[in-house]
Amino acid sequence: QVQLVESGGGLVQPGGSLRLSCAASGFPFSTYAMSWFRQAPGKERELVALITGGGTEFEYANFVKGRFTISRDNAENTVYLQMGNLKTEDTAVYYCHAEGDSGNFYLTYWGQGTQVTVSS
Repeated sequence: QVQLVESGGGLVQPGGSLRLSCAASGFPFSTYAMSWFRQAPGKERELVALITGGGTEFEYANFVKGRFTISRDNAENTVYLQMGNLKTEDTAVYYCHAEGDSGNFYLTYWGQGTQVTVSS
């Protein structure tokens, strides 16, 4: 079965750093684009960063450019989000997302999320 398991969330002070990990299984990881989304209380889920299957192309939300870096290790079926210079408004549940082509259908999978709290 498909699994996306996030880890690395927690409490951090403003200006601090945190690295999230997402361990994937049950699908052809290296052919799927991987993304991180986040959802804060009372707000809609929003894209944070995306990395293509080969790990050569990236997309970032404007509010994290220069602060966050997405990467992947296809040998380990893992995607990462390195977060630096964290701000209180980065507080949210962060979700790992996979997307790929089955032939005729575009498939998506979601992890359960990991809480990131930025507070002094």
